[in-house]
Amino acid sequence: MATSLGANTYNRQNWEDADFPILCQTCLGENPYIRMTKEKYGKECKICARPFTVFRWCPGTRMRFKKTEVCQTCSKMKNVCQTCLLDLEYGLPIQVRDTGLAVKDEVPKSDVNKEYYTQNMEREIANTDGTRPVGLLGKAPSSSDMLLKLARTTPYYKRNRPHICSFWVKGECKRGEECPYRHEKPTDPDDPLADQNIKDRYYGINDPVADKLLKRASTMPRLDAPEDKSITTLYIGGLGDTVTDTELKNHFYQFGEIRTITIVQRQQCAFIQFATRQAAESAAEKSFNKLILNGRRLTVKWGRSQAARGKESIKEGVSEMGTRLDPVPGLPGALPPPPALDEEAPANYFNLDPGTSSVMNIALPPPPGINPPPPGFGPPMFHPMGHMAPPMPPPMGMRPPGHIHYPSQDPQRMGAHAAHGARHGD
Repeated sequence: MATSLGANTYNRQNWEDADFPILCQTCLGENPYIRMTKEKYGKECKICARPFTVFRWCPGTRMRFKKTEVCQTCSKMKNVCQTCLLDLEYGLPIQVRDTGLAVKDEVPKSDVNKEYYTQNMEREIANTDGTRPVGLLGKAPSSSDMLLKLARTTPYYKRNRPHICSFWVKGECKRGEECPYRHEKPTDPDDPLADQNIKDRYYGINDPVADKLLKRASTMPRLDAPEDKSITTLYIGGLGDTVTDTELKNHFYQFGEIRTITIVQRQQCAFIQFATRQAAESAAEKSFNKLILNGRRLTVKWGRSQAARGKESIKEGVSEMGTRLDPVPGLPGALPPPPALDEEAPANYFNLDPGTSSVMNIALPPPPGINPPPPGFGPPMFHPMGHMAPPMPPPMGMRPPGHIHYPSQDPQRMGAHAAHGARHGD
C-alpha cells in the first residue's frame, strides 16, 4: 500500500497529527520536566498500520529512550498507554482488565474490517469529550474487586531501565561504566515472560504477563469473618504518619455507625469498632486489599476478642497475628525445670554421697624449690570422722546469727594447731 505524500490511493485524511501523546505515569518518568521530540507522520501504527505522529523522550537519568508505538485512535479504543499498552486506570494488561470487567471486545484483525471498525470508532470518539473510554469498555461497570487488588498504586519506574548489553553478555563490551546498557545476567530464555508480543497484548490473547497476574488473582487470600458474632472491630495496619482518624472515619462511616476509632501511633495501626456486626462485615468485605488512603495501601483484618487474645498469649509457637510459627532448626530445646529442694535436707553443693563416713582432703603439691616432707610427717590424707576428729564448721546457712567464720579459724587448715599451741605457749 502506497503511503507517500503524492499517492492518491491512500486516504491521507486518516493520518494522525497530535500535539501531545497519551501516556501513563510510569512511561513519563519521575522527572516532571522532560524534553520530547515530535516527528509528524514518523512511523505507522503497529496495530492499524496508519501513519501517526511519533514522540520520543528520555524518562529519567540512566533510563532508556522511549517512543510511542501505536496511534491515539487505537489507544483511545482500548484506553491504554501509547507506549506500554497497559490500561491507563489500573496499569494492568488488557487481558486482565477485560477479564475483571467481564468485557469481550474483539477488534477485527483483517485489513478491510480493521479499517472500517477504526473509522466507526473515530466517529464515536469525536462525539465524546475524550475523558471516558468508548465502545464496550465505556459500558462496562466502573470497577472490579479483582482489578483493585491487582492494580498498582505507585508508578513502576524500573520498567524504563535500559536493555541488557549483548556485548557484555558475550564478554566483549569495552565501554565499561560509560555503556548506556545494563551489565546484568539475562533472564532464562525459557521463561514465558521473555517472549512478549505487542499485538498479543493489544488484542488480549496469549499475554504471559496477563496469565501470571490472573494466576496470582486466583490464589489471593480471603478475609473470613470470625465465628464469634460479638466481634465488631476491624484492625487497620500500615497507616504511616499521614493517615488520620478523620480520614478513616470519612471512609468507613459509609458502611454503618462507628462506635470508636483508636489509633496506635507507635505501631502505625488503628482499631475501628462498629455498632453492628453487619456494618463490620460490609466494611471488611469492601475494604480488604482495596483500601488506599493518601497513596498507601492499608491492611484490613478482623479484630480479636479479649478471651481469644488471652488464650493465644498462653500458647507456644503462635505469633501475635494468630499464625503458627514453625520451629527454627538447630536451636536447643527448652531447659528442664530445676528439681524441687527439700528445706529439711542439708545443702549438698558438691554432689557428695551423704552416706560416706570420711572426707577426703587432697594435699596440695609443695611450692617449687621446697622438698616434700618425708613419709609420715606430712598432713594426713584422710581424717576419720570419729570422736577424736575436730568438728567441721557448719554450713553458712546453718550458723547462728552474728557468728562469722574466717578461713584462718578452720581447725582443718594446715598449721592451725601449731599456731594455736604457740599462741597459748606464749
